[in-house]
Amino acid sequence: MLRRNLNILNLMEKKSHFLFGARGTGKSYLVDQQLSGRAEILSLLQSDLYLELSQTPSRLPQIVKASKYSWIVIDEIQRIPELLNEVHLLLQNDKEKKLHFLLTGSSARRLKRESANMLGGRARRASLFPLTMGELINEKRFDIGRYLSFGGLPSIYLSQEPYAELRDYIDTYLNEEIKTEAGVRNLPAFSRFLKVAGIYTGQQINFTKMASDAQVKANTLREHFSILIDTLLGLEIEPWAEGKSRKPVATSKFYFTDCGLSNAAAGIKEVLPQSERWGTALEQAIALEINAYLSYSNLDLPLNYWRTDTGVEVDFIIDGRVGIEVKASVHTSNRDHKHLIKLKEEGHFSHLILVNLSSRSSIIDGVLHLDLIEFVSRLWSKEFF
Repeated sequence: MLRRNLNILNLMEKKSHFLFGARGTGKSYLVDQQLSGRAEILSLLQSDLYLELSQTPSRLPQIVKASKYSWIVIDEIQRIPELLNEVHLLLQNDKEKKLHFLLTGSSARRLKRESANMLGGRARRASLFPLTMGELINEKRFDIGRYLSFGGLPSIYLSQEPYAELRDYIDTYLNEEIKTEAGVRNLPAFSRFLKVAGIYTGQQINFTKMASDAQVKANTLREHFSILIDTLLGLEIEPWAEGKSRKPVATSKFYFTDCGLSNAAAGIKEVLPQSERWGTALEQAIALEINAYLSYSNLDLPLNYWRTDTGVEVDFIIDGRVGIEVKASVHTSNRDHKHLIKLKEEGHFSHLILVNLSSRSSIIDGVLHLDLIEFVSRLWSKEFF
């Protein structure tokens, strides 16, 4: 059992919620762990319940009325989008039970495609991500080499054969999520795209080059990126454009939402220290950690990166106030934070941080040089926001 940073009880006490998370992030397990005995849990993975509600969605109000609970969980809601109409009516007409729903799903893609009822503001959206570095550090289960190579999907991180599990995950994702939920017919083309996206993760999106490498049209490539984002396996980070003087680039960066998946998609079995991929994976891990922190802390703040047309680049900017550069090195100096100093000239920054792999932290020229573990700990301690 690994304690997660997302508290579903807090969500349910406030309002109904959609809870989205990629396959394998542990949504069903977390629901059972935190809500068992407190909520009516309806899993659409159960064949008999799925058949009953898919044939007669109007059975849902009868089930809810008969339940002793006012909290209702519908797990894998995207399997029967029509149920959302019934949920809407139940919330709209509820006078007695003070109903709160938790509607979980691994994809918003099918809901979008079928123009599903998203409840008109009656439900907020929350996300569950793979295991974060902070969660693993708290549980004393963090292994940087394992995390950067195989990612944080719970069943894979804890597996004895993580790479084989990753390959199985991608095969299942292609056949169940992409073919069934996203409606993609040309799986070989999408598979080629996945490999290219894995190779280029963390880089600026170059549609022309990537489309050529994947042997698909540029428009198809754009659509495939949107599928990864809708199925919660992709994170797009837009450039920061609020600087005072230097001209920024206008192209977004793309990251898989798990280090292991991007490596497996690219055909990389293990990420070794000192390799170029090691630095890429560390940067990716920091991007995902910040994104998860902002989501779990309910902080609606923009996460950007900064790159100018002259090649000055800072990996991450949070809300135009915190600049973060990532270096996969054990020794750092003022040369490593020169771009952060240039960023300081572009705005009002409360923190400039160089995350690295040294065993100690220091302050040089007003820049915090933080060891990875300390950065993660201070991030989750809400020191920066």
